[in-house]
Amino acid sequence: MEATEKKQALFDRIFKPEAIVLDNGHSVSRPRSRMPLILLGLGIVIWISIIMTGFDISIVIRRGHQLTVILEQIFQPKLAYFDKVKEPLLDTIKMSLLGTILGCLVALPLSILASSNINKNKPSLLIVRFILAVMRSVPTLIIANVCALIFSLGTFAGTIAITIFTLGIVAKMLFESIETIDMKPFEAMQSFGCNQLQAFWAACVPQILPTYLSHCLYCFEINVRAASILGYVGAGGLGILINERIGWRDYNGLGTVLLSLFILVLIIDQLSDWLRSKLS
Repeated sequence: MEATEKKQALFDRIFKPEAIVLDNGHSVSRPRSRMPLILLGLGIVIWISIIMTGFDISIVIRRGHQLTVILEQIFQPKLAYFDKVKEPLLDTIKMSLLGTILGCLVALPLSILASSNINKNKPSLLIVRFILAVMRSVPTLIIANVCALIFSLGTFAGTIAITIFTLGIVAKMLFESIETIDMKPFEAMQSFGCNQLQAFWAACVPQILPTYLSHCLYCFEINVRAASILGYVGAGGLGILINERIGWRDYNGLGTVLLSLFILVLIIDQLSDWLRSKLS
């Protein structure tokens, strides 16, 4: 609060408030708008970003028409190519489903250890939260690349990568939900002689179960999209076909792959929305 007041006072000293005389002869001061200063700062940031990134609008204007050429071919999918899409599409579904299930199962105990209202041991709390932060900070594609080097190429590496990514995301969202629940039933169960695990299962799980399942469904939706590009690093799925079709400039075949992925994601989204409505 004091820092905000100091900033306000500094701003008023630099940009003097405007004096307004009322009809009754009294004068009041109206603070100057900060919008010009904000726009100036935003303009400076944009200008510096353009210089540092080498952005050139003329290239966009000259080459922008190529986008329509490629999109025109993509929107004319080669449906006969779908026979080659079916198996990688199933691999994508299997990787996403298994990786999501494994990640969500492991995330539950880790989220308990990362909850400050359950785990009172400060060192273990910080260690678990640090591990989860590392998992979330590394992109799925990098994790899949490392897993492909360790476990060899194929869907197994992709499944492990999705499991690790899901674990970090679900555990983070879940321990934040656990920290907002009503702890009185938990404390009451402990006063009856239950240990922490028994008290948590009886008093806390019913409160967080709908949220936990909703997080799992949300991660499954994300993982289907993520699994479709893991083939770029040899982790199986549709990414192999996408990489091949782009390399061969076969944009009609690429359109078939993207159309299949779009229909799959649409079905999963509808199914997830239906399940969430049942959970709520």
